[in-house]
Amino acid sequence: MTDTTHPRILGSLGSADGTGVVRIEDRYDTDIDDLWEALTDPGRLARWYVEVEGDLRLGGQFRTYNAAHDIEAMGRVDECEPPRRLRVTSKETDESYRRGQGVPPFDATIEATLTAEGDQTILVIEVGGMPLDKIAFYGAGWQIHAENLARYLDGKDAADAEPRWNQLVPLYQNLAANLDVS
Repeated sequence: MTDTTHPRILGSLGSADGTGVVRIEDRYDTDIDDLWEALTDPGRLARWYVEVEGDLRLGGQFRTYNAAHDIEAMGRVDECEPPRRLRVTSKETDESYRRGQGVPPFDATIEATLTAEGDQTILVIEVGGMPLDKIAFYGAGWQIHAENLARYLDGKDAADAEPRWNQLVPLYQNLAANLDVS
């Protein structure tokens, strides 16, 4: 259950080369191999994040689709060191952007680093490349993804994102207001 009086913030915000960086870190009650599979198996990814099709090997090209937001992106696997590290680059398609109301497409780098610790696994996700003026929204969104991953691993469906979004966005806006972009 989420504590509504003192919500837990999993993320921190930063910048690199004039773009935003979101870093999410959490601990999951599963072993590293299971968490790796939840991050890389298309059938499992679809349960908590997005639908994925394509070649998910190093150098491979893939397509993602987020049905809840009607967002389609194309990407490639840049680095893959099972079960410890995965780095991909992804960009929303022009057609998807024209259908939606988001920011113009940009190259997002998404890096997942997994560390086994006893019978748990620590996951750090760093996402870079987003517009700095929208970083609070990306921070809230990536925290919701991380929480949905935890729910999925616990055998539960994803929670209704809207109430959580409304709770997290002001907290991440506060973090963004204090962001040093020098």
